[in-house]
Amino acid sequence: MSMSNHLESIYYINLPENFNIENSDFKIDPTIQLPVQKKDSDSSDDFNPSEMTSEQILAGILTVLAYDKKNPNLGYYRSIINKVKPNIKKELCEAAILKAKNEDFDIAEEIFLSLIGLDPEDKYIVLNMAIFLDQRADSYRKSSLTEDADAYDNDAFQYYSVAMDAEPAIPDAFFNAGFYYMKKNQYSEARDCFDTYIALTCDLTNDEIGSDADYKKERAQEIINNIVKQNMDDIHYKNAYKLIKSNEDEKGIDEVRIFLQNNSKIWSGWFLLGWGLRKLERFEDAKTAFNESLKCVDGDENADTYNELALCYMNEKDLKNAEKCLLKALSINYEDTKIISNLGYLALAKGERENARKYFSAVLEYNPKDVIALNELTKLEKDN
Repeated sequence: MSMSNHLESIYYINLPENFNIENSDFKIDPTIQLPVQKKDSDSSDDFNPSEMTSEQILAGILTVLAYDKKNPNLGYYRSIINKVKPNIKKELCEAAILKAKNEDFDIAEEIFLSLIGLDPEDKYIVLNMAIFLDQRADSYRKSSLTEDADAYDNDAFQYYSVAMDAEPAIPDAFFNAGFYYMKKNQYSEARDCFDTYIALTCDLTNDEIGSDADYKKERAQEIINNIVKQNMDDIHYKNAYKLIKSNEDEKGIDEVRIFLQNNSKIWSGWFLLGWGLRKLERFEDAKTAFNESLKCVDGDENADTYNELALCYMNEKDLKNAEKCLLKALSINYEDTKIISNLGYLALAKGERENARKYFSAVLEYNPKDVIALNELTKLEKDN
């Protein structure tokens, strides 16, 4: 629902001076109109002020706080809701987190927007919004809704940026943003975030930064060490990833070959080369690159390499080796729906329709909204 649609769900009225909200002693300013949330049955012609509830006014205020950032009466509305509901921030935070956990994403986002409107100076709320949008993007990507996922990733970045600019600094903003950058394969930015997190927390006690601080410091240092070990913040590696992801595969391959000249023992470089070659349908060369990746230290622990190798074999109609690679990938990451879907496609290529149905159904057990699995099961049902 667009911002304008949300605001269309309220109307403004003048209340009499003696009107009390929820029996509070807050004095209403009769010169300022209050937003009232419409009931589902309301129309512009049948509104009856005598039937209006305090809950409708509070809901209307929260809607304005969420979607009308230029409203001249925001300060007054905030004062009303904080007086009537002194614990409103805590209640809304708990509600938003629960809705996000249950993947009621639209409601969760609306609550977070209301929280930001209620207290725009609270950068911890901004951080929670960033984390929520980050998770929402991940959920959409798992469901193969790539464009939606990219849009929410972009929104998450905007909120992370605000949270990382907070004064005083919020260490967790950098810790969580580090994982956001890792997801985007922006390793130099991720390293900077984790370095900053460690620097901000090195002189603080666990009471000051949370009971899981030791774990977070160890995890941050572990990721930094791996980035350094794999030289993943190298400019050529970074450029190669961006180019290949943007379908400029030839240019990306040129960049990764430069990277490999001085980093021939790093599995991720060979993986990147194989990915670009596979996208260009140079399957034999891609297989060579992926096999080089598997020979490197830690290379055989990466499920994506086996999955990519399987795609090469499938395109060459070598279904036996494709199956071996996919099963190996699944043994490393048994919950990866991308691998399970590819096993479904492999079953279709082998003419094993019932097995294909089982694999696509398994994908939906992990993620009921997966678009690819839903489409393939629909096709299988139609063909029966």
